[in-house]
Amino acid sequence: MPLIPRSSYYTKDYRQTAALIRARQPYLVKNIFTGLGVAAFAIGVYAFTINAVAQDDFSDIQVPDAPEQPPHTPHTGVLKAPPEVAEGR
Repeated sequence: MPLIPRSSYYTKDYRQTAALIRARQPYLVKNIFTGLGVAAFAIGVYAFTINAVAQDDFSDIQVPDAPEQPPHTPHTGVLKAPPEVAEGR
């Protein structure tokens, strides 16, 4: 006995029966137009957002120079105290 009883609208291969196709037929056109409307709204919001962001002009903002980096010395694995600390100053 299967754990989930089979619906009468599907065959044993889980394909739609003629009864399911007839039951869904009155809603087919309405569902297509609703799907197209939702897709058009999503595309419109995306296009508006891209257009709004593309209009930003950052030429009047001053970008600070990169901070000057000290010369990098390779790490030798042994930490030596500075002379001031070693002498006890």
